[in-house]
Amino acid sequence: MSGQPEFAFEQSGADADLLTRLFVKADQVLIKKLSNNDRLWARQKEDSEGRPVPGKRMNNQAGVYIPHEPRDGGFFLPLELKDRTDGKTDEIWERFFETIWPQVSETRKSRLVNYRSKSQETHVTGIPREAFIDLSPASYLVMGRVTRNGEHTFECMTIDSVSDDAGLLAELFDLGADFLIGIFEPAERKALERDKVLDFAEQVIAAWLAGTIGQFASCNATMPVTAELARMAQSAFLKKRGLESINPFTLEAPGDALREISRSIEWDLFREFQRRERSVELVRIVLGNSARTITASEVIRRLIDEYQTIDALLLSASQQRKSRAGYSYEHHIEAMLAGGGIPFEKQVIIEAKKRPDFILPSLAFIDSGKETAATGLILSAKTTLRERWKQVEREKGSRRLFLTTVDENIAGNAIDDMASFGVHLVIPESLTKSKEAEYEGRANVVSFGQFCNEIVHPHMVGWRRI
Repeated sequence: MSGQPEFAFEQSGADADLLTRLFVKADQVLIKKLSNNDRLWARQKEDSEGRPVPGKRMNNQAGVYIPHEPRDGGFFLPLELKDRTDGKTDEIWERFFETIWPQVSETRKSRLVNYRSKSQETHVTGIPREAFIDLSPASYLVMGRVTRNGEHTFECMTIDSVSDDAGLLAELFDLGADFLIGIFEPAERKALERDKVLDFAEQVIAAWLAGTIGQFASCNATMPVTAELARMAQSAFLKKRGLESINPFTLEAPGDALREISRSIEWDLFREFQRRERSVELVRIVLGNSARTITASEVIRRLIDEYQTIDALLLSASQQRKSRAGYSYEHHIEAMLAGGGIPFEKQVIIEAKKRPDFILPSLAFIDSGKETAATGLILSAKTTLRERWKQVEREKGSRRLFLTTVDENIAGNAIDDMASFGVHLVIPESLTKSKEAEYEGRANVVSFGQFCNEIVHPHMVGWRRI
């Protein structure tokens, strides 16, 4: 196993294989969450009928922006001053290097270039537009530096943010929700993960030798149910901030708080519980529940005999990561509504088995036929959208519908489609003007703080009278 990473994933295909191999062989990896300009240079402008205009790009960037800190951090060789013969005096600093793009089967002579007339602004150019043209917002560029005999080779790939591979990337390198750019050493990442497992392994070994592995697993390595894990994350957030409740009317950025709780705090808790659960189950599969003398050859036989069981365990771990997020986000929304004293009903069947996440203030109120009924609304919670917003749209009827999400990967045309169906998006404050997302400037998008203060709060007195 020495040639493989100390992680287990459900690999979704060729891109996952490329990424996993790069994690093994690269000595350093630069990862950047792509801004809109980093993606849209690869696309052509369209005319009024949606047809590409030859020779006209969406913007003039022609590559990926690299801030000067990672540019000068040792990942790339130092820039060199270009000897200009065109009579111009503005300095150009550059470095040419070979890049390999296995996703599109291309090798390029790429260029890291800084025009000093633009201060520190630096871009990687000479890269294949095919690798960028169809990417969703907040996708990633991954550049792995492979060093052999003192020479650097750069193997590069892009990871679409809506793919399962984005989850693999985030887990391999422990990328947080607010990650933008970083340079990583895979060997260091593997060592950190191994240390976390080994610290717990000592406790597992002691429990197995004592014949109490089953009791130990129940007390120390059982994944909490979704609601309990959500409460643990909320408690950690309250303790960190010195708060007594998650009140959206007192938080400066309640949407960002939701994102931090669900995408950072709870994710870290989840990974620790899953690491423990998986470790204990592997021990029990291979060694059994009772302490006994066992030889290396027996261990090897057990590993081979139980291969399918182990494979199923690791696959279930991957599926568990995907399924937990949606229910968890609902719990955090519920805690925030309750913390702000906002009246609501949860999971009420409205008609034809339609069950929206939240109705504010109640189904009876919005269906009362009174003039004030129009102030009520449906609030649906989705951590990720993709095409699932269309399911939510069918729940609204004539009622106002707001859809809250922490998803930064939604394309602008999808947001516009939602607007045409009367769906309003409620997002974290940091995403409203994010250069990596496409929410800015769209009339059907509000921050969670705006939603609470401008849409909900003015009607709360009337709602409480019901």
